[in-house]
Amino acid sequence: MSNEKLTYARTGININDTDAVKQNMVKSLETNNSRVLNSLGAFASLYDFKFPEYEHPVLVMKTEEPGSKQKLAFQYGRVRSICYDMINHLINDIIVMGAKPLAVQDAIICGAIDKETISEIVDAVSEACKEQDCVLTGGETSIQPGVLEKGSYILTSSIVGIADKSKIIDGSAIRKGDLVLAVSSNGIHTNGYTLVRAIIDQHPEIMDMQVGEESFLDAIMKPHLCYYKPLLDLFRMDGLHGMAHITGGGIEGNLNRVIPEGLNALVDLSRVEIHPVFKLIRQVGNVDERDMLRTFNMGVGFILVVDPKIADTVKQHVTANGLNSYVIGEIIDGDKQVFFQNELNWV
Repeated sequence: MSNEKLTYARTGININDTDAVKQNMVKSLETNNSRVLNSLGAFASLYDFKFPEYEHPVLVMKTEEPGSKQKLAFQYGRVRSICYDMINHLINDIIVMGAKPLAVQDAIICGAIDKETISEIVDAVSEACKEQDCVLTGGETSIQPGVLEKGSYILTSSIVGIADKSKIIDGSAIRKGDLVLAVSSNGIHTNGYTLVRAIIDQHPEIMDMQVGEESFLDAIMKPHLCYYKPLLDLFRMDGLHGMAHITGGGIEGNLNRVIPEGLNALVDLSRVEIHPVFKLIRQVGNVDERDMLRTFNMGVGFILVVDPKIADTVKQHVTANGLNSYVIGEIIDGDKQVFFQNELNWV
């Protein structure tokens, strides 16, 4: 039996290294946001929640992680992009209720300490928050040797937003005759990567293919679009009755989350403008169309359900903010379901 003393550092965790990582985080977490009342080093974050401009402020909360896309991100050196994926996805999930994002807490779980990688993650998450007018107030870095391998990471974040209770957009105002407007995605976003990775494994030649003028890798690793700023000015517009962020489950699985009882959404698939990356995935992977629709956004990253009277105004606003919007369906009588008509145009 060895008489050598066992130390925490020998088990895989060097407290000096973890302290150095924390010091590297200080600059990334610096903020001039006066609502943040303390800084890194405290046991918990303090955030001033006085909002006199809100008649009845309601917290809007969400936790998210970027799924198996993070495996590809670390494999191909796209660490910063996966941080934007996580934050942008989080924000999209709360703005469907008309919420303003306020503060984010993140968690980084890894198998071994890597000061440069962890510092880059924190910096990228913080920058992604700042770009959307919210703030990273802190979080947790957990080194778990024996649980995760060295070089393996799991990222997750939680967000707090705010909405005025009387102005929450939850789909309850949707009525028969409303139009369903698609807002284009820039690709896969953060859902369906288990299928994408399986296709890469079975058909590695896809990595040498192009999607338009960019490589397949660049196309699939493009950060998830954030729709907050382009859509912000629409949130208090009379006639905006519902919104849906199109993630796992596709158009059907997400739009039906905001359809009220007694109504259906009828979506015309022939109107969907399919992003080219999905055409390549279907072709190379020989993926069934139904599976494509249930797994991916297909080029529709966000949906707005609006009164026909404001449809043109909404489309013009979206276009003016650099995105594409168009009608793909309407609200009809029914039993809280999404139905498809016609077929996707793959040409």
